[in-house]
Amino acid sequence: MAKPVVDRLERDLEGRAKVLRIDAFSQVGQTLVRQYGIRAVPTFLVFDGNGEAVYVQAGLPDREAIATLVAQLHSDAQ
Repeated sequence: MAKPVVDRLERDLEGRAKVLRIDAFSQVGQTLVRQYGIRAVPTFLVFDGNGEAVYVQAGLPDREAIATLVAQLHSDAQ
């Protein structure tokens, strides 16, 4: 269900942000679940240039909100 939405988000953000898909049940995924207190799958996180999570959303992504935030972070970095 979320795959087509995430695929489109990934295309929309190409060249401005990396979209990583991490299996929450993998070893790396379990580490991130604990580190960020993730309680639902899918959960989307956006990180700034310093590696700080600046956006967390459980469920289907709000593409407009994420794209707007990435654009703001991208312009702040320049």
